[in-house]
Amino acid sequence: MPQFSFTEILLILVVVMILFGAGRLPEVGRSLGEGIRNFKKAFSGEEEKVKEVKGQEVKEGDKS
Repeated sequence: MPQFSFTEILLILVVVMILFGAGRLPEVGRSLGEGIRNFKKAFSGEEEKVKEVKGQEVKEGDKS
């Protein structure tokens, strides 16, 4: 993962404030957080489905 210096982070924050305005920043942050949460939830749900399918395949293999 790339390491950002303090100057780079500050520059990114200034650009974001210019694009969205200071009043909309909390809304943008909230939306971004929800999106990340939903992505993680969907991804972990898919992992569980894969584990279930693999478990069923192992059980079916034991019966033969």
